Amino acid sequence: MIRTLVVEDDPVAAAAHVAYVERVRGFEVVGSAATGAAALRLLTSTEVDLVLLDVHLPDTNGLEVLRRMRAAGHTTDVIMVTRARDLAVVRAAIAFGATQYLVKPFTFSAVRTKLEGYLTYREPTDAVLAQDDVDGLFEALRGPVDGGGLPKGISRESLDAATQALREAGPGAGATALEVADVLGASRVTARRYLEYLVDTGLAVRHARYGSTGRPQTEYRWRPGGVS
Repeated sequence: MIRTLVVEDDPVAAAAHVAYVERVRGFEVVGSAATGAAALRLLTSTEVDLVLLDVHLPDTNGLEVLRRMRAAGHTTDVIMVTRARDLAVVRAAIAFGATQYLVKPFTFSAVRTKLEGYLTYREPTDAVLAQDDVDGLFEALRGPVDGGGLPKGISRESLDAATQALREAGPGAGATALEVADVLGASRVTARRYLEYLVDTGLAVRHARYGSTGRPQTEYRWRPGGVS
């Protein structure tokens, strides 16, 4: 079994990550940490093969946690799990030895693909490998390019635009499907599909918006804690 540590400060997201990992054959969750300090303590007291590590933590940055892990001699493999897609962040994660990178929001299928690829990477036991064997290990970690596990009909570009529209609305405010449709340059039905996906992945919540007359409209708001 691959002993896995989940490092995520948001309780809802952490519970989802734990559930996802435990649904994949060959993996078990041996701990969960909400801060970088707690993660480093667990690594000294618990046998861990793999860490799912968020970049944005309340006490430090996930990249700093990864750096401290390596400085302390921990060779545990790490999958960065985050919304951060800045090139500098990705390059730093690779430089510090991250095995894989999983971008939020994602579905269970995306997690399963990453973990199954990692399991394939861990399977070989021969100490001496040919070039083809080495190439195969890297290919297993890379896995298929499938859009990050997004459902059919959901594009990354439009999802990012819908996400940005909700985040820019500010705390306690939101946007309707019609308002987001204007941002996307799409129909209200299409905008609602993206907004409902954000709700399903725990990154947004629905609220009723009451006007002066008529039935209330459904407003979508970025969920506090959803920026990590």
